[in-house]
Amino acid sequence: MNEHPAAAKWYDRRESVFIEFCVEDSKDVQVHFDKSKIDFSCVSGTDNIKHHNTVELFGEIDSKESKHRRTDRSVVCFLRKAEAGKSWPRLTKDKAKCNWLSVDFNNWKDWEDDSDEDLSSFDKFSEMMNNMGGDDLPDLDGADEEHDSADSDDEKMPDLE
Repeated sequence: MNEHPAAAKWYDRRESVFIEFCVEDSKDVQVHFDKSKIDFSCVSGTDNIKHHNTVELFGEIDSKESKHRRTDRSVVCFLRKAEAGKSWPRLTKDKAKCNWLSVDFNNWKDWEDDSDEDLSSFDKFSEMMNNMGGDDLPDLDGADEEHDSADSDDEKMPDLE
């Protein structure tokens, strides 16, 4: 049976790196952490597809403090950086693009440019901007019509038969 690399997403934090291997209904999950690489394998789905990924890491990790957790939809790996505070511009040692690996932009934060306080205030600002409804936006319904009569959608709809 052929082995396929599992699709994965990753993101960087000040003290750690997270990798999520996107495999549903995984079993026989094995994750081995080394100071400069991670080995991942599992069997997934009803077709029992074998997955295997070996990642030569950009930086070194503390293999004893690194962990993984399996869910029904994925296996998330928490890699403790050996050198906290050092940004990883990519996950892999080599600059070559891996077609199975992508950046998890939903969780990505440029932590090296911002303190945690600045980031939380930015998050609050973003939430405030998103919560500002369309109260001050112009009503575009009937914008071409220049009359003051009742809207056409105020009329009673005929019953459906």
